[in-house]
Amino acid sequence: MRAAISTPRLDKMPGMFFSANPKDLKETGHSPLDDKTQKRRPKTFGMDVKTYLRSMIPHLESGMKSSKSKDILSAEEVIQWSQSLEKLLANQIGQDVFGNFLKSEFSEENIEFWLACEDYKKTETGLLYFKAEKIYKAFVHSDAVKQINIDYRTRESTAKKIKTPTPTSFDEAQKVIYTLMEKDSYPRFLKSNIYLNLLNDLQANSLK
Repeated sequence: MRAAISTPRLDKMPGMFFSANPKDLKETGHSPLDDKTQKRRPKTFGMDVKTYLRSMIPHLESGMKSSKSKDILSAEEVIQWSQSLEKLLANQIGQDVFGNFLKSEFSEENIEFWLACEDYKKTETGLLYFKAEKIYKAFVHSDAVKQINIDYRTRESTAKKIKTPTPTSFDEAQKVIYTLMEKDSYPRFLKSNIYLNLLNDLQANSLK
């Protein structure tokens, strides 16, 4: 029986944008979004699946006690990723592997923005304005370091919505980016070495 994988809380994931602690949000003047450079994860193949996943997804370390990689991720789960982008993004490890692929294409801002929007929707009302400003400046503003590829109308519409933010302020822009990933990056991901090597290694491991 494959051991269950506990899904880490979004606010505990390394590299995520926001703290869930309101005190932290108000008192700190620094955010990972302020960093213009991000450390790139290694894209090493030819190693066993457990080592590969550990090197690519550091925050899974605590769940990798077993020596069997199938306890971390199964081939069946990875096959399901090919059914739809929705299923890929619904899986925590899928998010990380897809994000690693997007980094190789220099378009990681897309999934980072999508994840930031998912986090934003769960935000307490009193913190909506703070988070909305952070996301807008990081991804939507015309001078954003990680500017996402959205049309002028959507950019202007989003700018107006965050002046009086609600949990749905970024829905329009998020939908545009989701569609972009779904039609552009996702099909290439399914044909990439990152995905195919991982799937092949897991399938081979399941036969041992």
